[in-house]
Amino acid sequence: MNMKEEEKKESKYSTFVVHTAKYKTLLTKSFMERKSWEPENTNIIKAIIPGNINKIMIKKGDVVKVGDRLLVLEAMKMYNQILSPVNGKIKSIKVKEGEIVAKNAILVELE
Repeated sequence: MNMKEEEKKESKYSTFVVHTAKYKTLLTKSFMERKSWEPENTNIIKAIIPGNINKIMIKKGDVVKVGDRLLVLEAMKMYNQILSPVNGKIKSIKVKEGEIVAKNAILVELE
């Protein structure tokens, strides 16, 4: 192998350090294309599971406290109460009663 081929082969490897030990590894395509981590925005409430919006207990402009019931999400014959994780004011409600939502769908936004 000549020097250019060696450098090209070497550039495919990534080096990472754990404590003081260095490791070289090949990263998969799916790993390289993954969505990067973002801190959770507590003002956006998402569906934790897919289901049906059974009841909405709030309206735009309402002031809510931690633990207040916002809506009921029905999934697999279970009624999941979605509670407010923070104190705030309802900025918008993204769903309607009877609507079927997917996992991670935005339900409510708080200010």
